[in-house]
Amino acid sequence: MTDIDYARPMRGTITSIQPSADFLTGLVGADAARDWLDAAAPGGTAKVMLISLPRLQTVNLAYGKPAGDQVLVDVAHRIGDFALAEIDAAIGADPLIARLAGGQFLLASHHAPGRERWQYLAEVLGRVIGRALTVEGDALHLVPRIALLDVRPGDSGDGVIDRLAQAAATLERLPGRRVLWGDEGDSVPGGSIALLEADLLGAMHRDEITVLFQPQFDCRTGALAGAEALARWEHPRFGRIAAETLFAVADRGDHVAQLSHHIARRALTLAAAWPKPLRMSLNITAEDFALGDVAGSVRALLTSSGFVPERLTLEITEQSLIGDFEACARALQALADDGVQVALDDFGTGFSNFRTLKALPLDALKLDRSLVRDIATDPRDRAIVAAMIAMARALDLKVVAEGIESEAQLAILAEEGCDLFQGFLRAGPVSAQDFAGLAAE
Repeated sequence: MTDIDYARPMRGTITSIQPSADFLTGLVGADAARDWLDAAAPGGTAKVMLISLPRLQTVNLAYGKPAGDQVLVDVAHRIGDFALAEIDAAIGADPLIARLAGGQFLLASHHAPGRERWQYLAEVLGRVIGRALTVEGDALHLVPRIALLDVRPGDSGDGVIDRLAQAAATLERLPGRRVLWGDEGDSVPGGSIALLEADLLGAMHRDEITVLFQPQFDCRTGALAGAEALARWEHPRFGRIAAETLFAVADRGDHVAQLSHHIARRALTLAAAWPKPLRMSLNITAEDFALGDVAGSVRALLTSSGFVPERLTLEITEQSLIGDFEACARALQALADDGVQVALDDFGTGFSNFRTLKALPLDALKLDRSLVRDIATDPRDRAIVAAMIAMARALDLKVVAEGIESEAQLAILAEEGCDLFQGFLRAGPVSAQDFAGLAAE
């Protein structure tokens, strides 16, 4: 068996030692996934899930195969980010992500958590994948079916995949079911995500949602420039719940706007004590825009916290603008007139629309981690990033790079003219107290 670094394929990397990698998504291919499962079986501690997109063929027929391929890339990106936050970082187990064929993906982990938590991860991942995708201007929701399985001692890779396929076929005959265990045990009664939903409102009321800060640094000088506000939930039963899951749970109960407001209020209050040069970034969701008065809400939070508008950056994604683009643009312009800056997040993933660059009062682009991951080893990736930075310069926009993990990546970004970076090379998300220590230094 080839000695493959499975932590890297999980993040979508293709290298010469991965002969069976999927060249569309950059994930591990089916043969390497079977090898991984063959190696995992003797220990009997791995768990797997098979993620299927039943409506992918409909997309291919309606919009053409190139659009369907882009949907697969987008879904692979969502699975990768979810696994990084919820399995790798939160649980400390290196996951495997593979694309088996068509619209089928495999997510597996050694030393995975118990069945209840594995099921809630599957339920939440289904919500994450099911969020709106933009295809030729249309918002589509591809809700997946997910089959779960414990890998038993003596299992083979082929045997595990066959059992998952049988469970997936059973799911197709169960209207309304999205998640199913493929072994002798049934799904956890009641649905774990439903339990989390019931806990969420109380957690906000009791201030159990913790705000962390992802430091951002100057690419050339290394100086601390500010931070992006993130959220975590240390759940007494399920353990650490990262932001992606947290917002998926809130979305199920229609509490996203309330959660977003709660996080923004706490983050701005904490940041009011930072030294004045430091900036803070807040994420704005589609639900925030749907309430109809984003500008008024942000202004009220700034007033109550004492944080000045000139030091605030609002991060938006193109998906958050799907509802009413013109209304979103007007709200952002009103805040820009107050001095608030606007950054377009996840740039370079999915269906980047250049209309967004022209119509919105943008100050910065945030390059997704998938764009910069291999710039030190792949000349094509470096050329793409260099072109994006040059375009940003021509539009008088700053550039922020996410997910920087090596000095080689940072050196290239600095050479190409990137302004800021964030990532584990310097610091992961830290508590408000620890960030205050960084600021004091």
